[in-house]
Amino acid sequence: MRRDVSLEEISDGKLYGLNDMVKADCQDCVGCWDCCLGMGDTVVLDPLDVHRLCVNLGKSPEELFAGELSLGVMDGNILPYLTMTGKEERCAFLDGQGRCRIHSFRPGICRLFPLGRYYDENTRTHQYFLQVHECRKTNRSKIKVKKWIDVSNVKQYEAFVDDWHYFLRDVQEILYHTEDTEKIRSLNLYVLRRFYQSPYDPAEDFYQQFYERLAEGKEILIEEQNMLKK
Repeated sequence: MRRDVSLEEISDGKLYGLNDMVKADCQDCVGCWDCCLGMGDTVVLDPLDVHRLCVNLGKSPEELFAGELSLGVMDGNILPYLTMTGKEERCAFLDGQGRCRIHSFRPGICRLFPLGRYYDENTRTHQYFLQVHECRKTNRSKIKVKKWIDVSNVKQYEAFVDDWHYFLRDVQEILYHTEDTEKIRSLNLYVLRRFYQSPYDPAEDFYQQFYERLAEGKEILIEEQNMLKK
């Protein structure tokens, strides 16, 4: 999700890499679940997030979209996000004691918090920044970024995050430069169905399956870009 604010407004002014120490550790967030309330449509999910939810909950994408996940328009793309429920707008995966029921396989945005990603348009990679207004915990301790994110094969994961981010950006460029409502609809539905609603085989490597789909998606974008030039 794009933010129309400067980095200085929302961070401590620093950018962090995987091996940097950052003051992000909330000591298991005991007694606090503010970041799981009232988040609206901001906890946007990538294909790996949805795949992990399917595998670990034993549910199909269709079942998740019928309950815990919702769809919204993010910068022109139709994308899934965690559903917020009730008067408190609680995350659908928050239990009665304010604890996360999916913590071990929580989505990437949840893993990051209170960190965010800063994308470099020139290198098509990202670094991390510390959000200074989002978490009310003031006694956070320092932790290495890659330990805080807590994912296996972190370099492969980071490459996936970058490739997915910039694929969506390329989709957005097409959406922004056409007034053909049918084209906008069909491209959005393609992304949603191909990358989210079509299950990935849990017995096979997720990344290999994703990149096969991504290669196909890029071919479609090339065709669409060429049509816009005519």
